[in-house]
Amino acid sequence: MTRDDLFNINAGIVRDLVTGVAETCPKALILVISNPVNSTVPIAAEVMKQAGVFDPKRLFGVTTLDVVRAETFVQDFTGEKDPSKIVIPVVGGHSGETIVPLFSQSKPAVNIPAEKLGPLVKRVQFGGDEVVQAKGGAGSATLSMAYAGYRFTESVIKAAKGQKGIIEPSYVYLPGIDGGDAIAKETGVDYFSVPIELGPLGAEKAQNVLHSITSEEKQLLEACKTGLKGSIEKGIQFVAKSPETK
Repeated sequence: MTRDDLFNINAGIVRDLVTGVAETCPKALILVISNPVNSTVPIAAEVMKQAGVFDPKRLFGVTTLDVVRAETFVQDFTGEKDPSKIVIPVVGGHSGETIVPLFSQSKPAVNIPAEKLGPLVKRVQFGGDEVVQAKGGAGSATLSMAYAGYRFTESVIKAAKGQKGIIEPSYVYLPGIDGGDAIAKETGVDYFSVPIELGPLGAEKAQNVLHSITSEEKQLLEACKTGLKGSIEKGIQFVAKSPETK
């Protein structure tokens, strides 16, 4: 199933579900995990905007799976068997070349041979395809996606209850979040995944991790921005052309 197939199926589902949220519980924290997230999050935002209840701090695209893959696949070079002991920022979007793992900023630092870095990045970007092929086309990444959804949801709940210092990656509407304007200007897109500091009201601050990226990562970022712009506009136009939301 292609991303276009997913869009045709999920765009209307996300639009209708978020319409219900806007009408009945507009202050809810909305976590969008339905692919293509690069488009479905803008769809959710546009629906909330039309209803006059959009709060960027309360809308999240769940991109945790990309981080889970980066933290897991890098074990081939670290030997560390516990992925929770390493933190690797993954920015951009949530499909293919829009996924940009920043291995140069891993904590603790990781030594990845130059000839191995490209294949590792591609594996993080296209890990979903690897799963589909392993299943012979009979399924996709269900278990890992469930874990990623659980991990992000648990973090949001903990932050909502007042726990401090919780940071998770998320694909958000940058201009409405503290620190997001600068990132939006730097990337040229309003929707982008970066580490987000979570709090009782949702997204408290977007962390800009783009200042010290390598030349290779800058090239990945350029391809990411090109892909994101089309996906974002596709989601916006879907809502604009939907009579149900007018």
